[in-house]
Amino acid sequence: MTDLPSGTAGYGATADDLAASYESLTFAEVHRDTLHLLPAPPARILDVGAGTGRDAAALAALGHAVTAVEPTAELRAHGQRLHAGAAIAWIDDALPDLPALQAMQARGSGTRSMGDARFDFVLLSAVWMHLDAAERSRAMARLAGLLAPGGTATISLRHGPVPTGRRMFEVTAAETRALAARHGLATVHDSERPALLGQRGVWWSVLAFRAPA
Repeated sequence: MTDLPSGTAGYGATADDLAASYESLTFAEVHRDTLHLLPAPPARILDVGAGTGRDAAALAALGHAVTAVEPTAELRAHGQRLHAGAAIAWIDDALPDLPALQAMQARGSGTRSMGDARFDFVLLSAVWMHLDAAERSRAMARLAGLLAPGGTATISLRHGPVPTGRRMFEVTAAETRALAARHGLATVHDSERPALLGQRGVWWSVLAFRAPA
């Protein structure tokens, strides 16, 4: 990809500090509210906005087939270095349309066509609030199309002061539930939690949606 998506503004310049921050928490700590929704391995899992690959590596270690999408080159490089031994397929791509993933699916992979390949679980951790309203609408349609029958997607939304140099929007859980419903996805989890790194005035919404079986 040649154009840096606007939602990634500020991440490349601070990638070293962010890598240390991300990796200071475990997958189980960050996703404790939705761990019960993970499918049994082996499942096809897509991590959108994978950052340094902390979550992707944990999921791969559980025996899942993991595809990690990360548009910020500096974070992706950290991930490929820190988790070099993990079975992760890295892709340079971004919402709302995930064109690189779409192109790969259209071309197929090896002897197995990816044209009909969908995912049992899609993880969007700290990504959704970087998209504006029009982008969120397109992204939800794309997300719904990526889920296998009965597949689950989790979305975490950051609320509170926006860090300097970042592009974020205040997105409510209610809006996200309604948008998911318009694309045929049922809400199966809705909770809130405080920031794990102690940022003042910051809290998170944690949502999960399921595709029809």
